[in-house]
Amino acid sequence: MITYSRLLKDLSANPKTWLITGVAGFVGSNLLEQLLKLDQKVVGLDNFATGHQRNLDEVRSIVSSKQWAGFKFIHGDIRNLEDCYEACNEVDYVLHQAALGSVPRSIADPISTNNTNIGGFVNMLMAAKESNVKSFTYAASSSTYGDHHALPKIEENIGNPLSPYAVTKYVNELYASVFARAYGFKAIGLRYFNIFGKRQDPEGAYAAVIPKWIAAMLNDGDVFINGDGETSRDFCFVENAIQANLLAAVAEEEVKNEVYNVAVGGRTTLKTLFSALQSTLLDNGKSYTREPKYVEFRAGDVRHSMADITKARKLLGYSPEYNIDRGISKSMPWYISFLVE
Repeated sequence: MITYSRLLKDLSANPKTWLITGVAGFVGSNLLEQLLKLDQKVVGLDNFATGHQRNLDEVRSIVSSKQWAGFKFIHGDIRNLEDCYEACNEVDYVLHQAALGSVPRSIADPISTNNTNIGGFVNMLMAAKESNVKSFTYAASSSTYGDHHALPKIEENIGNPLSPYAVTKYVNELYASVFARAYGFKAIGLRYFNIFGKRQDPEGAYAAVIPKWIAAMLNDGDVFINGDGETSRDFCFVENAIQANLLAAVAEEEVKNEVYNVAVGGRTTLKTLFSALQSTLLDNGKSYTREPKYVEFRAGDVRHSMADITKARKLLGYSPEYNIDRGISKSMPWYISFLVE
């Protein structure tokens, strides 16, 4: 098992070629930035269904021209098998982030969610297997735990899915397991728990809670809390997710064909989150004095979520560096810049 700090040094000394699907999205663009800073070669695949050109442009403005020259972008779709084969050509490691996220989106449009998250996932597995990539790491989801109420969430104990989105992410895990048994192609699934950070889209009907609330606060708008405010989540800063992806990509064969929780192992209520965002805004010279407005619980939502990250610590060497407060503090200046300045 390799530590993250040692991995970063090894990658800088021995560059590889990586494929990031969903590269123009939130997590995908953060992975791109980190890999290019490590002087890696990166292939990116995106159809801009939920990603944005501005995310790629921002990464370009951050890295050097030489590092940016190591990036090849393919405007394609994981639902198109040929695009998947093109993207996997001569790639060492695959980081599969492309998906249609959001529980409410999946309830409103289960067909599109299914076609992208399941059909596209199988396409990527096939292309990666046939291209003989060294590893395949994919974004799984804590929604897979469904109605299993026990806390903390342990990888082996799941319940019934509560949304079409949750079904698709569970099916991803099943397909990955079948590919390991049928073809000997082992993958690693990372069950993300409420990832947040810079470049997470604050706009649109399906925006995640942290960017959506920050946008409302900066515009002196109303903040709506679904339910009584006691709903809790294990909020995980994107830098922790980057660490998990890179560690999983280079992991030994014996720890593959597994899923791992990616979180911090803590729990924050929506009321506490609201106060934390208010406080961090004030630290950055902005104030928000309105009280939140409480509305109905959201369909398909899990009441409480908190991860046990023991497995990822033990088998991947995962050690999250950011708790929620540190993550919010680091990402808030980006949101102020993006939304105000």
